[in-house]
Amino acid sequence: MSRSALTMNHAIVHADVTADLSLDGRDEHLEAMTLTNLRRDIIHRTAEHAAATGSTVSLVITDIDAVATLAVHPDGKVEETAPRQPRTADDEQRPATPVAAAPAPSVIESAPVWKPQSDAYPATGAPEPEAAAAPVVPSAAPVPSAAEAPSAAEPADAPSAPEAAPAPQAAPVSDAPSAPNLSTPQQTLASWRESAAPSDSSAAPAADQPGGSLASPPARPEPSAPIHDTRPPRSAPAAQQAAPSQQAPSPQPNQPQASAPQPARAQQRPTPKPAQQSPQAAPPLPSMTQATPAAAAAHPSAPAGPRKSFLVQETVEEPAQQGFRGFMTKMGAKVAPSERERAERADEQAVSQHWPGPRTIAVVNGKGGAGKTPTTILLSAILARYGGAGVLAWDNNQTRGTLGWRTEQGPHESTLLDLLPNVQQLLGTGAQSADLASYVHHQTRDRYDVLRSKPMALAAAQRISGDDVDAIHAVASKYYRLVVIDSGNDESDPLWLQMIDHADQIVVATTTRDDHAEAGALLLDALRARDERSAKLAANAVAIVNQADPKESKHELRRVSDGYREFAREVVAIPHDPAMVDGLLRLGSLDPTTQRAWLAAGAAVARGL
Repeated sequence: MSRSALTMNHAIVHADVTADLSLDGRDEHLEAMTLTNLRRDIIHRTAEHAAATGSTVSLVITDIDAVATLAVHPDGKVEETAPRQPRTADDEQRPATPVAAAPAPSVIESAPVWKPQSDAYPATGAPEPEAAAAPVVPSAAPVPSAAEAPSAAEPADAPSAPEAAPAPQAAPVSDAPSAPNLSTPQQTLASWRESAAPSDSSAAPAADQPGGSLASPPARPEPSAPIHDTRPPRSAPAAQQAAPSQQAPSPQPNQPQASAPQPARAQQRPTPKPAQQSPQAAPPLPSMTQATPAAAAAHPSAPAGPRKSFLVQETVEEPAQQGFRGFMTKMGAKVAPSERERAERADEQAVSQHWPGPRTIAVVNGKGGAGKTPTTILLSAILARYGGAGVLAWDNNQTRGTLGWRTEQGPHESTLLDLLPNVQQLLGTGAQSADLASYVHHQTRDRYDVLRSKPMALAAAQRISGDDVDAIHAVASKYYRLVVIDSGNDESDPLWLQMIDHADQIVVATTTRDDHAEAGALLLDALRARDERSAKLAANAVAIVNQADPKESKHELRRVSDGYREFAREVVAIPHDPAMVDGLLRLGSLDPTTQRAWLAAGAAVARGL
């Protein structure tokens, strides 16, 4: 019974750099450019099979020069489970249990030990053990070959099998380690390197022999004991003739030579001659990334430090568009803008940017009439006009909030009380942004939306909780990038406290009246004492001081503004404008000076986001 009949997993490596692999009854034919790659493919395919089944795979490999039994684990580790045996001519039909035979010659004992983690069969993730040294047979005479020794299992006069594989030939033993017989076609250069050790004598390279492996590159082998052959010597390749000092000496007539019949395997599967070897047998070319002394001398070293980029981005300033400088630009003379125009352009850039994720701005003051609603409207208009759509003004006042009275009304009368029952639907995956148009009022000129309260109803009729504020804010954050909240006057109201918890920026709206200014300052003091997050909001607050009374002097506006600079991040003063006093409020209806002041206020808020 053959070995392959006793195991479900086996691989047979042929000299033409192909292999037949069988794993659990599934056969696969493998091809590679070199024997090393072919052996590596066999181990990798078996390791993948072991990982897929989750169990260790026992694999019998009939290689070019040996038969080995391996255990391939799911983690890629490879172990040898049985002693290595030389391959014979009937290797494909070799019985799994070796037949009793005469003791092998001593030269077989000096064959290299098969390494399961060597370069022939690498084991992924496992270190490579050191090669075992081949023992030296202390004999002064040539050891007879296995073909000449009578077998204990069969008579001496019995006819030999048609394709009996001869045992490896014996080489003359000297003080140097014995080298394997290169006349055997299955002997590879890797096995020769494992068994050979450096000595003073030299040997002919394996590529010079007809039995050299196709996978063995014609690298210069290490010196070994002299090897003699009955065949006429062949000339070494041109790559090896360049080093005559390492050529093997020609055999002497009086020196003993080992003789053995040519193996029958060589007649069935002849190995190509070195002249017909594939390009892989050529000496490897140096890598392009390897720096040689000649290349280093020819090319100077790179300059120290980072290389200067060819992509130089230069900011080209637009010519002036305002005042006399703008007039000169229209006449054809490109004049640089003034510092005032540059500051205005910087504010426009600040309010035009978009931030990653939604941002919430809370406009606060504990005193009624301090200008919270006009501040909410005009900040929303500035951020929407310059930065684009996606801005919502939310009236979070349940005591007759007037945000809806001072903004445009849409084609419906919906308020936040109509939005609350549909929160889950609007937060669902099937909801669209157009669905929200039934609950908000779009401002056609200033391009933002308004979520109104219901000022006609009493506070008890439209009482909402902190959870309702969370639900409305979740909807607003899903559909808008900026949410500006107009708050009420009760700082203890759950709506007001929940708004502070959602805020990213606090804006204190006040007028030049002392009670309004003091109420705003007390509110910031309360936030600083509330918790750490509220204290950070108070430190980052922006104060907008509005000159609501036209009779107030510029001195009063400056006095209140300077007072807030002691505890606010930025303070912006807004001059008096009759369009802000009453009625529908739009940014375009304001005086240009007032519009410029609100642009500065919007930029101050944007810098805190």
